Amino acid sequence: MKRHLRISAPTVSIIAALLISLGNAGEIIDLWPEGKIPGPHSHTDGEERDLTKSEDRLIADKPIIKLGHVSTPQLEVFLPPAEKRNGTGIVVCPGGGFSILAWDLEGTEVAKWLNEIGIAAAVLKYRVPTREHGEEGTVAPKKALGPMMDVQRALSMFRGNAEKWGVDPEQCGVLGFSAGGQIAALTAVAAGKRAYDPVDKADEFSCAANFAMLIYPGGLADEKTGELNPFYPVTKETPPMFFVHAADDRVTCLSSSALFTEMKKAGASAELHIYAKGGHGYGMRPTELPVTRWPERAEDWLSGLE
Repeated sequence: MKRHLRISAPTVSIIAALLISLGNAGEIIDLWPEGKIPGPHSHTDGEERDLTKSEDRLIADKPIIKLGHVSTPQLEVFLPPAEKRNGTGIVVCPGGGFSILAWDLEGTEVAKWLNEIGIAAAVLKYRVPTREHGEEGTVAPKKALGPMMDVQRALSMFRGNAEKWGVDPEQCGVLGFSAGGQIAALTAVAAGKRAYDPVDKADEFSCAANFAMLIYPGGLADEKTGELNPFYPVTKETPPMFFVHAADDRVTCLSSSALFTEMKKAGASAELHIYAKGGHGYGMRPTELPVTRWPERAEDWLSGLE
């Protein structure tokens, strides 16, 4: 697997999105043919919509878009200028506890940053809510199974459009936050083993992640013991991963440290950053806390992938 990333100088000042689509967004693509969405569907209540309320907590003094009732999974594609592209493509998975999607905070704002450093990005609008799918599945917790399928399909579609979007099929990764970090991790450890039966020619392309970036991921480990949950089998061939977490996060940092530890034991490549303070759900919005400078560390890590 060859990755030669040329990362430009870091730019971490991100302007919050006030609309679902930003100016540099390109195509919006339905992930699945109509009527052929595999796995458990979301439990929607009416049409897809922003569920943000005026009294909701601000992040870095700004509101966020809480996109809910998603029954039609899609990709929103963000491409850097042709002269800046370095061949890398990343599927961005916003968090939201499998209830909503933090669409701008952990999606479109992240895509803009990736474009600034030469990376093609596709923000994944995966099916939500699925939180009420409580029973366990075989390859993923039931609430994460449908969204995991959406991530795998997104990677296949990224590779299917690789020439069009200026992406090397061997440089396609995932970046996920919170619940999005969980499905990114599930996809990475699946190593290209599809969680659904192929539905059309798009699934002829690999659904494996060449690398994964997990930002305050949830659900990877037991909250009390820190033991890695059984859905994350790790081998020496598990793709490289980058972790960021805060020790005071209500979503335990043991999720990140548990998977990192198993990767270390197996001889797989991983980098872990745990900060003393930061809480949860800061995305890329800068504050006075060092944790919000994680994109600089991520750029260094991406530059070192081989």
